[in-house]
Amino acid sequence: MNAGFWIRLGAALLDGLIIGLPLGLLTMALLGRTGGENLANLIGFLYSLLLPVFWNGFTIGKKACGVQIRKLDGSAPTIGTMLLRQLVGGLVYGVTFGICAIVSAFMVGLREDKRAIHDFIAGTEVVYAD
Repeated sequence: MNAGFWIRLGAALLDGLIIGLPLGLLTMALLGRTGGENLANLIGFLYSLLLPVFWNGFTIGKKACGVQIRKLDGSAPTIGTMLLRQLVGGLVYGVTFGICAIVSAFMVGLREDKRAIHDFIAGTEVVYAD
């Protein structure tokens, strides 16, 4: 069954609290504001890009919430899949100044398949883990 808006939001918030907040504080303490933000953003991007590839579609937040990313054929995401999902999806959201991110939130909340724009770009879905 596909995961909806609230569980996906919860997983993202957990990732932010467990990984993002400590990472941001640590890197800014070590490198100052600008250098710390840049390094934290890079490590955060690599975390969301690579962890699902090596951990069968899970991040720490997704694992805690019992949801995972998978390709439409049911297989685990590959590096190419996650690059499309994170990098290209992120570019679409940035170029549209966040408007597509808002549209994606509505798509996850209202569509029967619960897929966002970045899911369509990458051919993925977020489902409840077995």
